[in-house]
Amino acid sequence: MAHLTVSVEYGLHCLLALIDSDQPRSARDLAQFQGVSPTFVAKIFSKLEKARIVEAVEGVRGGYRLARAPEAITVLELVDAIEGPKPLFDCQDIRGRCALFEDAPPTWATRGVCSIHAVMLRAEKAMREVLASETLADIGGRLERKAPAAFGVDAKAWFDRRIAGRRSGGPAQSKDMMR
Repeated sequence: MAHLTVSVEYGLHCLLALIDSDQPRSARDLAQFQGVSPTFVAKIFSKLEKARIVEAVEGVRGGYRLARAPEAITVLELVDAIEGPKPLFDCQDIRGRCALFEDAPPTWATRGVCSIHAVMLRAEKAMREVLASETLADIGGRLERKAPAAFGVDAKAWFDRRIAGRRSGGPAQSKDMMR
């Protein structure tokens, strides 16, 4: 897991909007709700669908919904789905290139795991353990406790208006953008 990109943050925010939804939400609507690029969100959701975190529903009322209960989706799954299996630290094995060693480093200098790499491996393990222990439901619960009750009602109404606009012949959207 390399540096976590903004894709992880956008993905988590969009997934939070799916937790209590009784109907699928389009990637375009999720992007607009969060104030981010619809194209960028569509790319994120493609990865989330491939990882079976979300599932696509076709049609005018289509979009995405969670493929599993929010309690069963860990933050680590989302990070791995979006970022891929990249290590946190990519050791360049500098210890073997010290100018004092000239052409060949001594065995003691390159034996075993690099001390710096060992620290980074422990850090990555700890980070992955924390991300695996947190679920989408955990984050959603903290948001629910923090936000006023009206926020959830207002958010649902916003999405409902968007869906109703599509059903009543509102702005045309391509099938790809509906998801």
